Order: sequence, then C-alpha cells, then structure tokens
Amino acid sequence: MLAQPSLENLVRTRRIVVCVGSGGVGKTTTAASLGLSGARAGKKTLVLTIDPAKRLAQALGMPHIGHAAEQVAADKLAAVLGGEVKGTLDALMLDQKRAFDEIVERYTQDAAQRERIFKNRIYQQISSSLAGSHEYAAMSKLHEIANQKQYDLIVLDTPPVQNALDFLEAPERVTAAIDSPAIEWLVRPYLAAGHFSLKALGVGASFVLGRLGRFVGSQFLEEMAQFFVEFNAILGGFRERAREVFNLLRSNDATFVLVSSAEAPAIDEVLAFSERLRLTHMSLGGCVVNRVHERLPPQLSRQELIDELSARPELRGFSLDDIVQVAADLDRTAREFSLLAESDEKQIARLVRGDVPLVRVPYLDTDIGDVAALGTIVRCLMGDPKSVTRLE
Repeated sequence: MLAQPSLENLVRTRRIVVCVGSGGVGKTTTAASLGLSGARAGKKTLVLTIDPAKRLAQALGMPHIGHAAEQVAADKLAAVLGGEVKGTLDALMLDQKRAFDEIVERYTQDAAQRERIFKNRIYQQISSSLAGSHEYAAMSKLHEIANQKQYDLIVLDTPPVQNALDFLEAPERVTAAIDSPAIEWLVRPYLAAGHFSLKALGVGASFVLGRLGRFVGSQFLEEMAQFFVEFNAILGGFRERAREVFNLLRSNDATFVLVSSAEAPAIDEVLAFSERLRLTHMSLGGCVVNRVHERLPPQLSRQELIDELSARPELRGFSLDDIVQVAADLDRTAREFSLLAESDEKQIARLVRGDVPLVRVPYLDTDIGDVAALGTIVRCLMGDPKSVTRLE
C-alpha cells in the first residue's frame, strides 16, 4: 500500500513552519492543526496566529487569545488528539501595533524620543494600517520568539492577504514607504529650520505644500515631518530586522507550507509563491489543499436508489412520487459532486511535485470549531490513511 502524503516529517525536524496562502483558504485551521501535531509529537509548540476564528479558539478551550502566549489545557489537547499528549501547545495572537511598538522600543535609546514617536498621529497610522505593516509585524514577532529559543516548534499563521506573495514583499514595502525620496523632500525644511517651514523650500515646493496644508492643516505637515525625522533614527533597525528575518526564513530551521483551496486562482497563487521561494532560496516543505471534494463510490442505479429509499424507516408514509423525486434530487447532487471532484483533481494535479508532500483535506460537513473536526484535520496532515484521500 502506498504511503499517504504527510507533513509529519516537517513537524519532527523543523523548528519554524510558516503557513502561507490567500485569505479564506484555511490557513488558521492548518496552522492550529500543525501546532496540535507538534504537541502530539512531544514538542513544546507555539502557534503564532493573526486572526483566529472564534469557534476555533473555543474548541481549544481558549475563548480569548492575546499578545502574550497562553497554554492550551492538557485535557483539551487530549480531547482533540484522542489520548495523552506528551508535548505542550501555546497560542499567541499578534497585536500588530504592539509588535511595531516593540521594534521602536528596541531601537530607540532616548525615552523622550520614543514617547514622541508613540504619540505621533503619523506613527499611529503607519503602525496599524500601512500596507504591509501587518505582515512585517508578524515576521518581526516570529524573529523575536525564535531568538528566545523557548519553543521546539513555532507555527506562524500569516495574515489574511489578497495575494500570498504580499507576505514576502512586506518588509521591502514598509521600509520603502518610510524611506522614499518624497519623504526626504518633505523633511528637508524641518531639518534646516528645526521646525516645519515653507520658507526653507523653493518656490515650487512651497507652493505645493502650501496648497496641501490648506487641506490637511499645517500642524499635520509639522507632525509628519517631525515623525519621519525622528523615525529615521530607527529606520536602520527596521532594515536590520528585515534582513535578520529573511536570513532566518532561509535557514535550515525554517520551511513553508503553502495552503490553498482547489480553485484555480488559489492554485495559481501557490505556484507563484513556490517559484518565489525557489528564487529566494527558501524551503518549500509541503502543500495543503483544503475542502477537497472526494470521488464518490460507484452509484446505485435510479431504481436501486428508489428501492433503498423506500425501505428506509424515516421515509415511511412518503408517496412513491415523493420518493422518486428524492431519488432524482440525490442523483443530480451526486453527479454535481462528482463533477466538482473531477475539477478539484485537475487543479490539484498542477501542484504535484515528487519531492514535496501534497496533503488533501476533504470537504468536511462539520464546523472547524468542533473538536472532532480538528482531530480529523490533524490526522489528515499527519498521513492517517483513514482521513486522507489519495488521487490515483
């Protein structure tokens, strides 16, 4: 019998597993299941998540997850995994702004300057909503925790994004946004005069910023210039952290698991991200395709189905016409399901690579917040033949 695809080797041999994919493909559930698998393997494990589903957290006995790591109760682990668990599982939900604050705290020596940055409206906006800041914060927090060496396994559930490549491009996007020629042009008068002054600019620049000031207010321009002047002192820290994170993700400790649905756009993203990993010399440890429609067993003929339905106690009292209609509906549903399974197989076939485990998680009829459903997904990822469908 052929061995089932499995991510068990990743859980046992890697220290950092990064789950990446576009929004809505099941990254958080996959990350949680990998974390549970790490605990089952006897490891001290942390799942660093971004936006956990409330029902998923409750299924783990954790109605609230915060910026500090909290341990999942041993009895809850045993309930999900079906027996005594030798390892532990902690969960942490990233607070994006707090993660940015920690970077500022690390790279500023002057407490007064640090407080000015924290109170600045521009910083508050950048640290909470600048494009790429969520991904950058996640990378930074991963780096910090990995350096503390408290955990045998860290599973990162990356932020929900429109495009999976946003995760790798985030550090470059954030540092470019706060270190651009336009920003340098804006802060030049502040550096020259010690405060924002249009007189320090040329006629053209003075005219442009003067008009802009009418809309946003001169105080806003002053705050913006002040922020970027002071923030420039720690910008090197942001660049340094970005380099350190990329070195960490390229190391033998780390690997990526690409999470997808069986829909063509999601598969396209996984393929693009896989190529990006290859070009940046990062490890692709496996692929997970969620909510896969499985092939149905051979179907009964229409008459056989009618006969079987007629014998069911719950359908006693139904007329023959009603049973015939139910049989027709079931037959149509089965044919539609088979078409979906065939479509899924064609898309998933595009991902097949001999050296990379490809795990299919079947479409479940239970909510992921259910303990039994979580246990099923763990078994799928770890290659339990009773839970994984293999496409021939």
